[in-house]
Amino acid sequence: MEYTKLGKTGLDVSRICLGCMSFGDAGKWVHEWVLNESDSRAIIKSALDLGINFFDTANVYSLGTSEEYLGRALKDYALRDEVVVATKVFSTMREGPNGGGLSRKNILAEVDNSLKRLGMDYVDLFIIHRWDYNTPIEETMEALNDVVRAGKARYIGASAMYAWQFQKARNVAASRGFANFVSMQNHWNLLYREEEREMVPYCQDADVALTPYSPLASGRLSRAPGEEATKRFATDTTAKSKYGKTEKQDEQIVLQVQDIAKRRGVSMSQVALAWLLSKPLMAAPVIGATKLRHVEDAVKSVDLKLDEAEIAQLEQFYLPHPVVGAL
Repeated sequence: MEYTKLGKTGLDVSRICLGCMSFGDAGKWVHEWVLNESDSRAIIKSALDLGINFFDTANVYSLGTSEEYLGRALKDYALRDEVVVATKVFSTMREGPNGGGLSRKNILAEVDNSLKRLGMDYVDLFIIHRWDYNTPIEETMEALNDVVRAGKARYIGASAMYAWQFQKARNVAASRGFANFVSMQNHWNLLYREEEREMVPYCQDADVALTPYSPLASGRLSRAPGEEATKRFATDTTAKSKYGKTEKQDEQIVLQVQDIAKRRGVSMSQVALAWLLSKPLMAAPVIGATKLRHVEDAVKSVDLKLDEAEIAQLEQFYLPHPVVGAL
């Protein structure tokens, strides 16, 4: 495994981050394909054994049970100071007023709730999951600063918003001397490259680490067109809403991934991840895993170096897509 600094920080993270949306109680989440605790622990243990030290979850994943599974597994399998744990805040955790969002009230309550579920005194990276259109960004940034100053988070990050929003938030923090965002977890893969227009160049210019989610487009970049679908592929309505309408135009890109994979003697997943890993300021794609081989495959991608011709081949058929993820 290779390690890199998370943006301009001194924090070392593995070049692959294990996303934990796949773990949790299926009865508490919109996705029926999530793994129970026993199966989740096996994947977390495998990730640690393969050198992954970076783990990403969120309060809303299976309404907190993802955090619980991750926290218990890391307590049993790793030393706290040897792992980097990220969790997120924004999504609605309960019905009624103040059940979600990025108000001071919700941020301060949810960081404590997440720490309790994780069984930890702090998280390494506390991420805002979306942009809150109903809370002044000044209030959000001050609350996040207080979380850092209280020692409950070492750094803060952001996810899924427009570039102008991210720049506005970072400007507020800089002007007031608050802790600032060090990472951006955005929607970016070979099938969805709209982030390359504004967000990615801004992050690269500002030395903000990139930790994109859905690097395999929910499995669409890991199998040939027409190949038998997994349970997740068949039932993930969120992924279908992102990629279903552009499936035909995306097929040419998937075929290029397949061609390079065959030529190199590697999996399609490795090729798609290697493409992302070749980009400047790319810290670690956040990979989801429901099988042990998914983790093993992702780790192998770190050693796969694509040449300029292969990168051009992968990128040549991309067409503009409707913006998804930032809204």
